[in-house]
Amino acid sequence: MVEQKLKVTLLTGRTIEQGVGKEKGKASKEYFDACSMCYMDADDMKKLGVKNNTNILVSTPDGSVVLKAVKYPRSATPGLIYVPYGPWANAVCSDKTTSIGMPSFKGTPAEVEPAPNKQVLTIEELLKSEFGR
Repeated sequence: MVEQKLKVTLLTGRTIEQGVGKEKGKASKEYFDACSMCYMDADDMKKLGVKNNTNILVSTPDGSVVLKAVKYPRSATPGLIYVPYGPWANAVCSDKTTSIGMPSFKGTPAEVEPAPNKQVLTIEELLKSEFGR
């Protein structure tokens, strides 16, 4: 049975591809491709009925963002999703620092759902939707 939404835990962090894309420039295709995606467990993708490189909506108490679902290549990670650092991750992470000076980029409760008819926003579109300019 295909589920409409899947409850998961969001982790964010650096990847080699994100770092390479950042060096090419945040407006580059490499940066977009490296940061506007979400690694998911293969079985979780099946539960949602999504295939590799199809769009999903990731929602947390702090926001929502459309990303490309990518099968995590290394091992099974049921119940976890991973989004590389960047504006797309920032759209769903809290800005609260709880007095330590750094927001939490790990362990955020999230929901994932298929979004085949929604588009992944470019960095310019995302920043405009987040900040209105």
